[in-house]
Amino acid sequence: MAEFSAALGISPDAIQAGRGVRRELANAIRGAVRTGGLPPGTRLPSSRRLAADLGLARNTVADAYADLVAEGWLTARSGSGTLVADRTIAQPVMVPPARGLSGDPGCDLIPGSPDLTAFPRAAWLKTARRVIAAASDDVLGYGDPRGRPELRTALAGHLHRARGVYVSPEHILICAGISHGLQILSRVLARRGAKNVAVESYGLGRHWSLLTSGGLSTFPLPMDAKGTDPVLPNDAGAVLLTPAHQFPVGTTLHRDRRAVTVEWARRTGRFVLEDDYDGEFRYDRQSVGALQGLDPDCVVYLGSASKSLAPGLRLAWMALPPALAEEATTAKGRMDTCGALDQLTMAEFIASGAYGRHVRAARRRYRDRREALVAAVAQHAPDVRVTGVAAGLHTVLSLPSGTEQKVIEAAARQGLRVAGLSRYRHDRARRALPDALVIGYGVPSDAAWPRALAALVRALT
Repeated sequence: MAEFSAALGISPDAIQAGRGVRRELANAIRGAVRTGGLPPGTRLPSSRRLAADLGLARNTVADAYADLVAEGWLTARSGSGTLVADRTIAQPVMVPPARGLSGDPGCDLIPGSPDLTAFPRAAWLKTARRVIAAASDDVLGYGDPRGRPELRTALAGHLHRARGVYVSPEHILICAGISHGLQILSRVLARRGAKNVAVESYGLGRHWSLLTSGGLSTFPLPMDAKGTDPVLPNDAGAVLLTPAHQFPVGTTLHRDRRAVTVEWARRTGRFVLEDDYDGEFRYDRQSVGALQGLDPDCVVYLGSASKSLAPGLRLAWMALPPALAEEATTAKGRMDTCGALDQLTMAEFIASGAYGRHVRAARRRYRDRREALVAAVAQHAPDVRVTGVAAGLHTVLSLPSGTEQKVIEAAARQGLRVAGLSRYRHDRARRALPDALVIGYGVPSDAAWPRALAALVRALT
């Protein structure tokens, strides 16, 4: 036990004095594994023994171990105890000689997806088996177009706890992605007489195209350091925003502008469409609550499992104002478009706490990647400024004027796919932002991430 404490580099007094004892203990073990103080295969003391040694509650130690098992730092097998996992630990970034990454899934730094290799297959499968065994036969029939009531109920509670969203289960609509949700909303808005939707001057072109396909034109709003400036004319049919973490710039909508936006919706009887695409991932402070919480009667909240789990699940949801709920359900169609068994699995995944554990583990892993990226850029390309790092799975790297395309081409020569900020500019935006890259650090696997980061640094230098 003394050897283990020495490897951790902690004392009982240090742990007990720290804020968040479980987190401090997990950080100490993680750090010891990363630095080699606890090599792969090392057997850890039982939670009872370590709790007694450090003067902690056994549950605190057991929970810290469980967190580290979920993250992949430890393994736990019946009869074998808890061991340090055999895994590759990312070392400080060194820039090796250039070599192509073509064909390597780690060569993609285009934002938009999480690390698919980290999908919690075992936990999801365990949940799915339990759900299928208990499901009644009617689950396999044509379902409620709003989605399974079990999932809507689970989401109502989760969204309130995690994002400050106020909605009852009957006003949640399950859909097959945020794009599907926007298709539904475009029909609803067009039937209500809307002609256009205000959007951010930088964002996802496919979302604007979906609104246009629904018969609505889009016009961009200006942006500055406080986020999107809600200069909204009274004839705007709605406004589409990413207020918690603007995509792709990364700013958070200033509190005064949040209030102005909601007040505009109240005054005009129009709606704010809130795309909370990566609301689960905030790293440095408490998450910014959803805009919907300011007025559930005029904000449509859109969220999904695409970033937190995987886009292939095709599970997303809208928290609708009561005035829109029936219209949106009608616009969606008579049948549920999302698999009932996946919906039931997601509901149980949330209710059992497995979803929360997965998100917390993923948040730690992505935060480590973000910190490695910031450190590597500071070390090797100090003239490049990194912004938008407080949340999400992407960041923005500023570039000297006129160099965006050159750096993209340099990255391509390294076998690396990256996106320039100009790619996301609305074609009617009046002002172009300075040259920059939008780097998605969620896609590569843990094994591929160091190589991708090294290739990025080479492209920057």
